[in-house]
Amino acid sequence: MSRLSRWLTIRVLLLLSSLLAGFAVQASSSGWQQAKHIKAELVSEYRTVAAGQQFAVLLHFEPDPGWHTYWQNPGDSGLATSISWQLPAGVQTGNISWPTPQSFLIPPLVNYGYAGQTLLLTELTVPADYAADSLTINADVDWLVCEEICIPADASFELTLNVAGQSEPAASQQPLFAKARQALPLATGAVGDYAISGGAFSAELHEQLPEPPVAFFVASTELVDHAAAQQLVPQQNGWLLQQAINTYFSSAPQQVEVVLVDAAGQGYSVNLQYRQQPAEQGGSTEILLTGGILNNSNNNSNLWLILLMAAGGGLILNLMPCVFPVLSLKALSIAGNSQQRQQQRHDALFYTAGVVLSFLALAGLLIALRAAGNAIGWGFHLQSTLLVGLLAYLLLALGLSLSGLVQFGLGLMNAGGDLTVKSGGKGSFFTGVLAVIVASPCTAPFMGTALGYAVTQSPQVALLVFAALGLGMALPFLLLAYIPALARLLPKPGAWMETLKQLLAWPLYLSAVWLVWVFGRQTGIDAMALLLVGMVALSAALWLWGRVQLGAGWFNRLAALGLVLLAVITLWQVSSQQAALSSNPQPGQSTAQHWQSWSAEKLSELRRQGKPVLVNMTADWCITCLVNEQVALNTERSKAALTEYDVSYLKGDWTRRDSAITAYLQQYQRDGVPLYVLYWPGQPPQVLPQILTPDTLRQTFESLSQQ
Repeated sequence: MSRLSRWLTIRVLLLLSSLLAGFAVQASSSGWQQAKHIKAELVSEYRTVAAGQQFAVLLHFEPDPGWHTYWQNPGDSGLATSISWQLPAGVQTGNISWPTPQSFLIPPLVNYGYAGQTLLLTELTVPADYAADSLTINADVDWLVCEEICIPADASFELTLNVAGQSEPAASQQPLFAKARQALPLATGAVGDYAISGGAFSAELHEQLPEPPVAFFVASTELVDHAAAQQLVPQQNGWLLQQAINTYFSSAPQQVEVVLVDAAGQGYSVNLQYRQQPAEQGGSTEILLTGGILNNSNNNSNLWLILLMAAGGGLILNLMPCVFPVLSLKALSIAGNSQQRQQQRHDALFYTAGVVLSFLALAGLLIALRAAGNAIGWGFHLQSTLLVGLLAYLLLALGLSLSGLVQFGLGLMNAGGDLTVKSGGKGSFFTGVLAVIVASPCTAPFMGTALGYAVTQSPQVALLVFAALGLGMALPFLLLAYIPALARLLPKPGAWMETLKQLLAWPLYLSAVWLVWVFGRQTGIDAMALLLVGMVALSAALWLWGRVQLGAGWFNRLAALGLVLLAVITLWQVSSQQAALSSNPQPGQSTAQHWQSWSAEKLSELRRQGKPVLVNMTADWCITCLVNEQVALNTERSKAALTEYDVSYLKGDWTRRDSAITAYLQQYQRDGVPLYVLYWPGQPPQVLPQILTPDTLRQTFESLSQQ
């Protein structure tokens, strides 16, 4: 062989050796896969393994700056990374060993996860009788990466390792695995137990840690309220940990992992055993618990904020068109007593009692029905056609009284309208009751947030929120009665009061028209016509009763009672046929409408097709819903945006009770409408604000289409 031939042979062998060595090194990693705002790889601690060996692989994440993934308990939102393994027969895999997490504060939420480089270790065990000369590891991984928005993603990884009589570490990967193990919380061997007491998670750690902890993370997802303040109280031989329980807490696991973190960021893993009865804690439990309600600054501040929002919602209700006409009755009464300070205060207190007790009664009914398993929501009483019709009758009767057709005060009418228009405590009290019945569907933004919070809390907290709502609604009358400067602004009684009384009848008539329209939407135009017949009969009865008050004979009295009976029977018959009537299609509905009726199946089908979908949950008795549709959803600008971005628009009608819509609302922690949810391909569902502007849809579509 010539010198040149030998030289070429050596060069080729060296090149082949280099390629084989490079392949062997690469065998310890699957290679990077890039997704939006993050890249990932699957890495092995060994490039050659042996039968019977236990070794580690890790999922290596590198998110973009400002983005993060999640711990096994993601906190208030988010999703933990999951790995589905496909391994040769006999190869066993353990659970993910989670590094010590950190908190991400997104007020009012708290999430747990990892920013920057993230290393998730998993131990694999090769059986002793494994005979193949290679080991192929396949992993399907799902994760969620978040900044201000969250992007779910998945990837499949494949890694093939050599199998030989002796294992060989992947030298280049050892620093990465060392870093991964350093990030794990230390297993201290400490023992402890926990209990659920007084609305709080309360745990005792029976040993000291190397350094005092400053925070802790509970691995169980629905055990503690993640946003609530934590208490870490040193004990003689350990630590007392306390935090409010989670809103969705249902049962305590027998064992739960808790990771405690010291000031340097070092984590310590402790497994706590559940105990049925809390151990004696001296007086330390009172640090957090007072009368069964968690007493920490963060929880108190949240509750006070919710109570303030509830009171603000009640105050706003006074301005709603379905409430003001009823309240005007009481304003008229106060104006009539402007010279009688004691009587004003007396009336204001009784009115407040009527409002607050009515809200508490409705809250109690809601809580009781929920406890019995009924899926209902706030405003549910106007889903009853019978009650809607009766309210229409009542408002018509009150309007006719203000117009001077009849003066309530005798006989049958004492049971209804006279309770609201008569002076004194009884009239004030029942005016408050009537105001609440008519007011509750007009859910303002502050009220919706407070109610959504209330129905997920304990009955005591829920009742407190509803009481605050009632106090806010009654506040104007309390101010008029107890602040002389405001009371003096009211004009003196005079002839103008009769004119004002008659003028105030017209808002009541308009409110009755609104209720008739709701009734028609619930049952159909034929049923609405019958309701109008009943209202005409009621009007005739009141006219006859007015003649009786002026001295007319017994025939007028008998005819009036007969007409009232006719009105009641008509309403009863229409309501009893609701199911049959509601099954008929609504006549006059446009065939060119830009929306489709919502159903869970329709939504699922559109999402499977990869189409963007806007869901609007509405009801005809929801004033906010109707305003939003006129201002932001049914405009030509919004219709053009829906067409331009090919967004399917689904509308769910909750005017009549619908268990499927109620279940959908509860998915988003809502107990009332409106609810607007936008499903954009590749993005998690986005809940839009309760108050929409003319540009909300277009701006939202533009933002999501650019991501």
